Amino acid sequence: MDPRTAAHVLRQIAAHLELHGESTFKVRAYEQAATALLTLDTDDLSPMYRSGELAKLQGIGPATLSVVRDLIETGESRYLEQLRATTPSGLLDLLRVPGLGTAKIKKLHEALGIDSIESLEDAARDGRLAKLPRYGPKTAAKILKGIEFLRRSGTRRLYPAAAVEGARLLAMVRAHPAVVNAELAGSVRRHAETPRDVDLVAACRERPSEVAASFANAAGVRSARGIGRAAISITYVDGTCLDLYCVEPADFAVALWRATGSDAHVEQVTERLGDRGFALDGDRLVDARDALVAVTDEATLYAHAGLAFIPPELREGHGEIGMAAHGEIPALVETSDLRGVLHCHSSWSDGKATIAEMADAAAERGWSYIGITDHSQSAFYASGMSRDHVLAQHDEIDALNATRTGARILKGIECDILADGSLDYDDALLDRFDFVVGSVHSRFAMDRATMTARVLRALDDPRLTILGHPTGRLLLSREPYPIDIDAVIDRAGEVGVAIELNADPHRLDLDWRHIPRARERGVLIEIGPDAHSPRGLDHVHTGVGIARKGGLTARDVLNTRSADDVLAFARARHARGGR
Repeated sequence: MDPRTAAHVLRQIAAHLELHGESTFKVRAYEQAATALLTLDTDDLSPMYRSGELAKLQGIGPATLSVVRDLIETGESRYLEQLRATTPSGLLDLLRVPGLGTAKIKKLHEALGIDSIESLEDAARDGRLAKLPRYGPKTAAKILKGIEFLRRSGTRRLYPAAAVEGARLLAMVRAHPAVVNAELAGSVRRHAETPRDVDLVAACRERPSEVAASFANAAGVRSARGIGRAAISITYVDGTCLDLYCVEPADFAVALWRATGSDAHVEQVTERLGDRGFALDGDRLVDARDALVAVTDEATLYAHAGLAFIPPELREGHGEIGMAAHGEIPALVETSDLRGVLHCHSSWSDGKATIAEMADAAAERGWSYIGITDHSQSAFYASGMSRDHVLAQHDEIDALNATRTGARILKGIECDILADGSLDYDDALLDRFDFVVGSVHSRFAMDRATMTARVLRALDDPRLTILGHPTGRLLLSREPYPIDIDAVIDRAGEVGVAIELNADPHRLDLDWRHIPRARERGVLIEIGPDAHSPRGLDHVHTGVGIARKGGLTARDVLNTRSADDVLAFARARHARGGR
């Protein structure tokens, strides 16, 4: 373990502690330890730790030394993971805003409930920020400039934020008097996990290049490339990037298809058109005699290529052309197909709402059941439940189900998969749950073979119903832990375990690229919101988009089934036993 990496971890801990309101003394201890490590002229702290020399270094105390020990021995810090689990992820994103330190973030969170860059920007623009003591208009303006800088530096964003921005820009383009039709295209339309920019296609009743130029000259534009052409790239002052394609109405369908992409998909369809005697001339289709062929919509274009219509989410060049050629494009799952949700937290662990409040929110969304899956005992950093708490929670659920109408409440648990692959409770307690979600929440630094063996052992436990967020990734934040996901999928198919598509926009795990293999192996997918509040239930909309990218139908998704059918699935899994 090198000093720079260890110092970075210590500083992250210091930031978390300050956000949690810990004493200045404690925060400073971690910052001083980080500074001390950076003075060392070594590439490996292990010899100094083993010799005891590191413990004597000024600025290193017992608490900070234990963090370094964890890093040396496991490659990760358990303490940092605990802090991360109890801190809204958006608060740390705010640390990336220039000039915004932890003390300010804590104050903004307490005073205005700000927990993300988007909510900070809203408060700075609508005047709430300027009204805070010691802030004012100048500070608000400075923070907006900091957000602008951040967005210039890194333009990728999670899908929900990109979709909101896309909807905003689409409304703006549609409001132009010369635009007769406009639609989203590009990675947002394909429902990519982290779009970089927004693509729009606009059909114009006036000259397309002039319409495009009018958007480039609008207020709020920082720069524009391609002025004078019908296709133009615009960067706004907040760093948002728009690729706008203005076309004549007759060219709209082909232009929309082309701008939606992906490049591989467009190339493959173009080749098929050529094989059938057609060619693309810009955004127009011509036949073998060079005569213009009318294309009124994308379905018509696909028909000329000898293909069934391909939904935008599938257009990635991952085998969809062959399926369309043989009429095998499935009827993809819709949000309306979901009959309930199974991965939800309550105030019994780290959720923000009671079980009754979560059940009410599920009923409001038209669902007939909700599975409450609070954390198990080893997740003490997330208020994991002891055996006594589990029994008390089950009593509460029984009472709620007996006295209420609306969404039925199922007794679930998000049970930690421990380092050796065992589940976090004894068999007798696990048998009390209606279903069990098993997830890895610690020891991410295992090598691929060890992590794979860990998860495979968990899958062999007949009490495990669903494997939660199977690769542990956090988009734009943390890479997946090393694991042979193909082996995991194959084993899940053998033993009858469902795999989660965790719909939290930061996760979207299982990755859609692995879903076709899961379908081939007969593995059911559970679309779980991982909701920690009623609002978090709406993560399922993002999850369904990813499910569609993977080609899932309603029959492939566990929670399109009734509550009774879900319980029957869990019982069948239990009865089937392990390997």
